[in-house]
Amino acid sequence: MGVKLKGISRAKSNLDKFISTVEGKRAVRAIYSALFIIGAASAKEVPRDTSTLVNSQFRDVNVRGGMVMGRVGYSAAYAAAVHEAPGKYLNTQTDRPVGPGESPGSRGVIWGPSGNPKFLYWPAKDSESEVRAAIIREMSL
Repeated sequence: MGVKLKGISRAKSNLDKFISTVEGKRAVRAIYSALFIIGAASAKEVPRDTSTLVNSQFRDVNVRGGMVMGRVGYSAAYAAAVHEAPGKYLNTQTDRPVGPGESPGSRGVIWGPSGNPKFLYWPAKDSESEVRAAIIREMSL
């Protein structure tokens, strides 16, 4: 005895549409959410002598085939050097060098309370559970 089913092609079409929505829009939105969390945490740790470094933060999401890749970083020319600095003056209250005509201590201290070396690595590591929760939230139905 055969049974005739109606709507199979429409159900398959709807399923394909749902899968493409999850892969496309939801995955990209999940990556952006993760990057915003990491970027906000990192911005708190970036040294702010002139604010050039903190204002050079960027977020980028690329979709290639079935893979969604995101990155957050800083585009200032010296960002990598500051990120990889040894931090030997951290918590020493050593005054930042000043230019001619500036009073000593007017530019704050080297690695003051608002700046740390590895200002992108540690915030990303520390906010791992928040990032995971954001991705789960964005990818859920």
